Order: sequence, then C-alpha cells, then structure tokens
Amino acid sequence: MSTDYTPTVQGTGVRATIQRFGGHLAGMIMPNIGAFIAWGLITALFIPTGWFPNEGLAALVDPMVKVLLPVLIGYTGGRMVHGQRGAVVGAIATMGVVVGAEVPMFLGAMIVGPLAAYLIKLVDGFTQERTRAGFEMLVDNFTSGIIGGAMALLGVWGIGPIIETVTSAAGEAVGWLVGNNLLPLASVLIEPAKVLFLNNAINHGVLSPLGVAEAAEQGKSILFMLESNPGPGLGLLLAFMFFGPRALRPSTPAAIVIHFLGGIHEIYFPYVLMKPRMILAVIAGGAAGVFTFILTGGGLVAPPSPGSVFAYFAVTPKGGWFASGAGILVAAAVSFAVAAVLLGFGRGQEQDPAAEQAPDASTATEPGTAPEGAAPEAATAAAPTSKEA
Repeated sequence: MSTDYTPTVQGTGVRATIQRFGGHLAGMIMPNIGAFIAWGLITALFIPTGWFPNEGLAALVDPMVKVLLPVLIGYTGGRMVHGQRGAVVGAIATMGVVVGAEVPMFLGAMIVGPLAAYLIKLVDGFTQERTRAGFEMLVDNFTSGIIGGAMALLGVWGIGPIIETVTSAAGEAVGWLVGNNLLPLASVLIEPAKVLFLNNAINHGVLSPLGVAEAAEQGKSILFMLESNPGPGLGLLLAFMFFGPRALRPSTPAAIVIHFLGGIHEIYFPYVLMKPRMILAVIAGGAAGVFTFILTGGGLVAPPSPGSVFAYFAVTPKGGWFASGAGILVAAAVSFAVAAVLLGFGRGQEQDPAAEQAPDASTATEPGTAPEGAAPEAATAAAPTSKEA
C-alpha cells in the first residue's frame, strides 16, 4: 500500500523489497508522529530534570511510552493489513508484548500488530462463506476476541521475553567494547539499540554505572557522552528537514527543538525506522563524536539527563567546554552529511506526494502508454489535482 510517507514501490528485486519493508515501518510509525511529539513535550517539560518539574504531570510519561505509543503502532499496523478489524486485533495483541517486557515495545508492536491482523484476515476468509445469515456479528466478534487474546498471550510469553534478551545482549556487547577501549566502535551497537528504544537500558544499565566509577577516580568520564550525545540526532533531523520527503518536513522543526533543546532523543527514532538505511548516518555521527571526545580529552562529571545540549554543558567540567561542543558539532555535521547523501540530497522528494497519486490517475489511461521520460511531467501535473482534492 502507499501512504503520504510511502510511495508505491515497483519491482521485485532486493532493493524494492527493502523499500517496501521501510514503507511498512513508515506506515506504522509516521501517522502517529503527533503522539510521539506530545509525549516528547510532556517528558521534556515535566520530568524531575525537565523545564517545569511536576510530579503529577510527569506520571503521564511512562504510561504513554510503554502503553499508548506501542498500542497506537500495533493498531495502525493492523489497520494497514486488514482494516478496522485488523486494527482492533492488532491493538489487543500489542498489549501482550507491552505486559511481557519492561522496555518500550515499539519493535514488538511492529511485529505482533500486523501479524495478528494477517491471522484474522485468514480466519475471515475461511468463515465468510461458511457463516449463516444473521450470525455474522457473532462470528466476527468471537473470532476477533479469540485471535486477539491468543496473540496477546503469545506476546507475554514469547515476543516480550525475546526483546528482553536482545536488550541484555546489547548491554553486554557495549560493556565489552568499553572494557576493551574500542569506544568509537561502540556506536555500531549503541545507535541501533537506541533506535529500538533500548537507549535507557544501554545508558543507565551499562554506561552510567561504569562512568560513575571512572568519574569518582578521575573527576570526569567519557562514558557519559557515548549514548547521550545529541549531535547524531540533530544532524539526521536537519537532513530530513532539507532533503527528506516533502510530507515529513513540517514535522522536523518541532522534533529538533524537542530533541536538541529538550533532550528527548526518542523523537528522532521514528525517522530512522521509516528509512532503515538512515541508521548508517547516526552510527557515523556517533562514532565521529566519540572520536572527537577522545582527541579533545572530553568528559562529563555526571550523566546528562535529559540528553539536551543544556544538560550536556551543565555537567561539563571547568575547561571542558570546547571538547563537549566540538564533539556535538562534529557528530551533527557527519550525521547530516551521511543522511543527506542517503536521501539523495532531496532529488525526487518533491514528487513523492504526486507519485502516490499516479496510480489513481493512471486508471483513466491505458497502463504502460506513457514513455519513461514523461514521468516527471505526469507527476507534476498530478500535484495540483491532489491539492485541490
């Protein structure tokens, strides 16, 4: 299917398969970006280290990131597969993975939501011709409840524990890199783990305890800077703002404010999930930032929480301003450059919305009659029509 974020992909090769996979991720994540921004604003404002700490309002943070956002993703993924019935079953199934793990289950929701919807689609195809008139509602309700409940149990007993295992393995791998003085390579594990919303497990479970011990001896620690550097995310969001799909550009300024000034890194994770190749940009930016911190002798006296530029400088020791600033700027520049290349510097992005309208317009003409070179003109002509609609 195609959406505002996922133009129709043609072909059957490996590249087309990867593009379809990224398109399905975008279809589940990006329609809910408003919920991510709402959660990011609440987190940046009201957590104990936020701008306006408020214990009562901060109570919204955990339920939103652990329950609301995964359920929205599972609901949307189910809807993509089998309409409203798939959405309901996908949301039910997602509650299983939410309960089955302590970390936010975004990855689990993207798996179990569409899977549950596909199962109910198969069941509907079997029962549709076999249900007597007058019993349709009864059969539909019971099949939805049975499939949704069964998938929720599978989430509790299967998918949730698997994600927990992945979290532990990632933490141990990062700890090994740190212990063997391979800090720049740590970004190869840290950045993908962050995008899967395992950033808190990596930071607070591995890096912060090691950093506290090092800071107690030396007065500062570079380990506090590995996961919390806001530079890679800033560079990625800037690249999306200038070169990303046209439909996404209006959302990036707010995301930049929430990420860089508010310190809520999770706000840029959906942009990577939408286009998985963007993980290379944040890995490159993270590694460049760590290398810069090493060269300049950077370090922090405590973990920056949240990971905003203000919190970063607030825990920078005297004389360490240049090191902290240089690491952030280099990471942002490298991430921006790599992301811009991966996005093709915006070539073809202006035509995305029009290209998505092309299948509808093509129904009025015979398929395959337009020459290949006429595609840009056709796309341009379709754009005003979509706006008028």
